Amino acid sequence: MSQKIEDYALIGDCETAALVGRNGSIDWLCWPAFDSDACFAAILGTPRNGRWLITPSEDVTAISRRYLGDTLILETRFETKSGTVALIDFMPPRGKASDIVRLVRGVTGTVKMRMELVLRFGFGVAIPWVRRIDHSLLAIAGQDMTVLRTPAETRGEDMTTVSDFEVKAGETVPFVLTYGPSHLDPPAPIDPEIALQETEKFWQEWSSRSTHDGEYRDLIMRSLITLKALTFAPTGGIVAAPTTSLPEKLGGSRNWDYRFCWLRDATFTLLALMNSGYTEEALAWHNWLLRAAAGSPDNMQIMYGIWGQRRLLEWEAGWLDGYEGSQPVRIGNAAHAQLQLDVYGELIDAFHQSRMAKLKLDDETTWALECSVLNHLAEVWDQPDHGIWERRGQPRHYVFSKVMTWVAFDRGIKSAETFGFKAPLLHWRALREAIHRDVCNKGFDAEENAFVESYGSKMLDASVLLLPAVGFLPAEDPRIRGTIAAVEKHMMRDGFVLRHDPREISDEKQPIEGAFLACSLWLADAHVLAGDLDKAQILLDRVVGIANDVGLLAEEYDSGARRQTGNFPQALTHIALINTAHNLSAARHESQKPAAQRSK
Repeated sequence: MSQKIEDYALIGDCETAALVGRNGSIDWLCWPAFDSDACFAAILGTPRNGRWLITPSEDVTAISRRYLGDTLILETRFETKSGTVALIDFMPPRGKASDIVRLVRGVTGTVKMRMELVLRFGFGVAIPWVRRIDHSLLAIAGQDMTVLRTPAETRGEDMTTVSDFEVKAGETVPFVLTYGPSHLDPPAPIDPEIALQETEKFWQEWSSRSTHDGEYRDLIMRSLITLKALTFAPTGGIVAAPTTSLPEKLGGSRNWDYRFCWLRDATFTLLALMNSGYTEEALAWHNWLLRAAAGSPDNMQIMYGIWGQRRLLEWEAGWLDGYEGSQPVRIGNAAHAQLQLDVYGELIDAFHQSRMAKLKLDDETTWALECSVLNHLAEVWDQPDHGIWERRGQPRHYVFSKVMTWVAFDRGIKSAETFGFKAPLLHWRALREAIHRDVCNKGFDAEENAFVESYGSKMLDASVLLLPAVGFLPAEDPRIRGTIAAVEKHMMRDGFVLRHDPREISDEKQPIEGAFLACSLWLADAHVLAGDLDKAQILLDRVVGIANDVGLLAEEYDSGARRQTGNFPQALTHIALINTAHNLSAARHESQKPAAQRSK
């Protein structure tokens, strides 16, 4: 039986990340980078597909976990009748090699421990050749090599490296697993205690740069740390999640690979970083966007690899059973080839927000790309596409996609006007007006008094909650208020917002999808803009309330099963949480000012 998704915590070195279960087992790790093959894939199969377990070998009476302050250093405490032991897990910021350090510290009494290391490269299928060199265990399979160093005695047992040892109060038994390319010499050893100090210093210094010190401080900080952990440091690209194929529907087939960087998260990400004081990371993300989108606009994709790779071919790992039998397990993502018009708006909006925040941009290059994108968008904005939710059926005229093409021209116009760039403003203004009129005429259903999913449809879509946030219409507009009311009436389950209208008849024989957590926060943002702060607070509290014990959130929440679902942890959920907390805090602060001060 697999652990629940929320039973996992995250450790990482800003180039890859691992999931550590409450039971002390690392069940997922792609090495050496986010998009590499996994060497621990038990979360998508069985322990035979790779894991690294360290746990008491006697009955555990209680387990508790926490991150050590504002860091990504995880401490798991196991209590037994014989005593208490702390397992400290972390990945030091990447040096010449990538390391996982696991420190087993005795807290009270004497506890018998068990270590089981099952390395399976190639997403859980390739058994390495293991040999002992000096006081190390070297494992090699193809291009991959790992070195295990520990003072504990180890032995081989049924294709598994095991160790049975004791730890007394005040003692520490370290385990360090290091990755390196198999054609090079084994990576040099590190001192685990010094690595702990350096890792703690790295995260504390990074966290101290946050400019938010008011309401929701701890909540925002944990989400920011998670966002930093999902950033690929060499390029500045931010992966949507470190996992693939954790199901949106338990037992279903909606299992996608999220180890890539989506353009549509661009503006949300920039605002979350900039509003929290992380201009360096915001600039790195901007520059990643600029490089990834470079080239002909008609070849622009919705997502790219962490280096900016374009070809993300999708295939299935048939030997993996899937999380709780949710098949298939997909590697790569075929949606990268879809036309999704909203990403053009996200890109231009992100560049505009970067300028407004006074990031140090290469304006000549950035503006040239924007003009090229807008010239292309002028030709294709009225085409059907696959929409924000990447539907794999026939393309449609999705309302949110059309709105974001409006955003693209609106932000292009504003950048030209504000910063004096040369632009065909008359043409762009005419297009902006035409798109706005088109959406209001064809995307609004008068009977439902709401903006709908696509032209001619009666179905709703949670993405239309973003219309006031992107400035398409003010929150007090009756059409926006009607849309909010319709979403609350038809698209909520147990207080959470669904992304698809549950009244839609689908041919899919699938379990019911969970609520999309970012959508609940988008509704909260709409309430903030409409002045309904108490409603926004309730939604924020509801989402925060289902975070796991160390503050992490997946993509969705199955309120019936009371479980998190989808890839984990999900960048978009944490980005939305940061932005909603900022928005609500700012609105409350503004509402408490005297009227004269508020109008300044």
